Amino acid sequence: MDAAQQEATARARDLQRSWYGEPLGALFRRLIDDLGLNQARLAAALGLSAPMLSQLMSGQRAKIGNPAVVQRVQALQELAGQVADGSVSAAEATTRMEEIKKSQGGSVLSGTGQTTSSGGAPTVRRVVREIQSLLRSVAAAGDIIDAADSLAPTHPELAEFLRVYGAGRTAEAVTHYESHQS
Repeated sequence: MDAAQQEATARARDLQRSWYGEPLGALFRRLIDDLGLNQARLAAALGLSAPMLSQLMSGQRAKIGNPAVVQRVQALQELAGQVADGSVSAAEATTRMEEIKKSQGGSVLSGTGQTTSSGGAPTVRRVVREIQSLLRSVAAAGDIIDAADSLAPTHPELAEFLRVYGAGRTAEAVTHYESHQS
């Protein structure tokens, strides 16, 4: 790989870190390990071609262009966490992955394709990830930060919202969301 390709790959990974919280190679490898998949099965579950998945993992491509695929990534992340904490069995995970694969995405309000808690309501993490996905599908993190900076003098709460959900980590957004519920 020549210097220009290395620079382009590093730039793509930096963009992935700002948009998705980490480079997609690391995120996808974790999903593969946690859910017992290979790259071809992960690509199929996400609705991506195997070459596209490979390009995203290697940093040859920076962005997932389809918001429904981003939502499937988030659903698989949540599922992997549930498998890890024992709340979902391997057999249930296989069934859920098929449901995720078939999902076309959905909005926070529609309830389509939602992973729910035992109470039937969308989980806080799921709602937060939907908000993050929506914001990140319309603008890059740097643009969201610029917008937040512009709003901060007159609308500090809205600026904080944009920063936390548009460019922050999911854990920070979950904390923010929970602190504003009552």
